[in-house]
Amino acid sequence: MGFNAANAQNKPNTVKTLKLTILSTMLTDFNGMGEWGFCALVEVDGKKILFDTGARPETVLNNIRELKIDLTDVTEVFISHNHQDHTGGLNSLKKVLSETNPKALSVAHIGEGAFYPRPRAMGDTTASYMITARKEFEKAGGKFIVYRETKEIYPGVWITGPVPRVHPERNWMGQGKMILPDGKVAEDVIPEDQSMIFNTADGLIILSGCGHAGVVNTMEYARKQIGVQTVSTLLGGFHLFNLSDEKIKWTATKMKEYGVQNFIGAHCTGVNAAFDIRQQLGLSRSNAVVGAVGSSFELGKGIAPGMIAK
Repeated sequence: MGFNAANAQNKPNTVKTLKLTILSTMLTDFNGMGEWGFCALVEVDGKKILFDTGARPETVLNNIRELKIDLTDVTEVFISHNHQDHTGGLNSLKKVLSETNPKALSVAHIGEGAFYPRPRAMGDTTASYMITARKEFEKAGGKFIVYRETKEIYPGVWITGPVPRVHPERNWMGQGKMILPDGKVAEDVIPEDQSMIFNTADGLIILSGCGHAGVVNTMEYARKQIGVQTVSTLLGGFHLFNLSDEKIKWTATKMKEYGVQNFIGAHCTGVNAAFDIRQQLGLSRSNAVVGAVGSSFELGKGIAPGMIAK
């Protein structure tokens, strides 16, 4: 479901309240647990959605105890892509939360391609963490909804689905292989990579897991599909840590062009990359930070970075 001629005269829905809180990333400034992974809690217009689930089975469970956050009423989880640093906590979270609420994490939103086999060696045609995780999740009563295109799942809340790679943003390591449905072996470009978008009165807010499709590709696709041109806020992992200075500058130039005013670069964004973007966008320490466990963004209030995330 995208922006087209049929709805061109209707303004897209906007969210009224929104808070995004990071529950898994590398930095933490309390008795929480840091890791190479990502998870965030979405609270939007009275609904809760979990975005990714962290890497280790216990990380998010530990951090929500420390932050005193209750996830037992969260029935939906968004999976940005298949990598274990975003999906490793899925089944442990479901198991623990289901003890209180049988419907907890009962629906998972995921992009097409997440379940392609990813052989670790060419003789191994079945290796894929998500194939195994899917069996366990469904055995426990969970359901996956697979997306091939953009979808508005709640008023003003969008799932991009797989993002077209218009610009050559190779924001992945480039060493993996995947087996396509026709049996051909191809480079694993993480084709299922998707982001969550929130349309607000101030513009689009993009929540990203790793941004393997490219943050510029994602911004442009969101603008096209939803019909809103301003991207006010970017939060999450953007896999910029290994980019050249030239590519970082190009990325920041596009962010500035599209109106980015708030930036929380967590997980694989890279500390240096986050600071470079802050400088090139002309943002302050209040508007551009390195994300930590407990860092949050709230509509109308802005960024609450935590003590060490500035």
